[in-house]
Amino acid sequence: MSESASSKPSIERQHKPTENHLLSELSEEVLQRLLPHLELVEMPLGKVLYESGDVLRYVYFPTDCIVSLLYVMENGSSAEISVVGFEGLVGVALFMGGESTTSRAIVQSAGYAYRLSGQRMKDEFNRHGELLMLMLRYSQALITQMAQTAVCNRHHSIEQQLCRWLLLSLDRLKDSHLLMTQELIANMLGVRREGVTEAAGHLQKMGVIDYSRGRIHVSNRVKLEQLSCECYAVVKKETDRLLPRNKVTGNK
Repeated sequence: MSESASSKPSIERQHKPTENHLLSELSEEVLQRLLPHLELVEMPLGKVLYESGDVLRYVYFPTDCIVSLLYVMENGSSAEISVVGFEGLVGVALFMGGESTTSRAIVQSAGYAYRLSGQRMKDEFNRHGELLMLMLRYSQALITQMAQTAVCNRHHSIEQQLCRWLLLSLDRLKDSHLLMTQELIANMLGVRREGVTEAAGHLQKMGVIDYSRGRIHVSNRVKLEQLSCECYAVVKKETDRLLPRNKVTGNK
């Protein structure tokens, strides 16, 4: 037996669908209907789940990875409009009726997710039961994040945007470490790399983060929250209100 084949059972034992907060909110009856069709897939850093205009075939329920939704311009420049981790799912356009989207979905932090075919998702959604209500609440939380990100990018400093971005990412990780180069952060925020370098350097001087060779460790989350604009708190409060059973608590 090959190494990859023999290692698969151990991977599946280490991951459970209920590590995703949306799946954990479903009743046993609904979850049992979905379980046979949930496929654990690896989500390596930089993997593109879909491009702008693609017809979506799957939805993804992350367990320990983070996926960024980006808008990409004709000249290749991009900006992140939302971030999804174990609190949500990737692919809302599939069950909202459009089945395609103008954004790109790319893995920002490597890990795993459970993949479900679009048809299975729509079949359960069209039962007009608890999954429908849960997905509508999650979609509202996601829209709030998108709207607040647009406001933040327009009105707040790069340092405040970076603080918001770090906090949103931390809330979706199991520890306080991120693997991310300044160039990639700049692409996410839609700003110049020099601006991110300056902002990250200032945060490091204040003892808020440690940054070295693409590794970011947040050493003072309380201070990071103080330095962030109100956008992070707005998004977190709305997410906690709409999905109260599984609040995104964040890492201290």
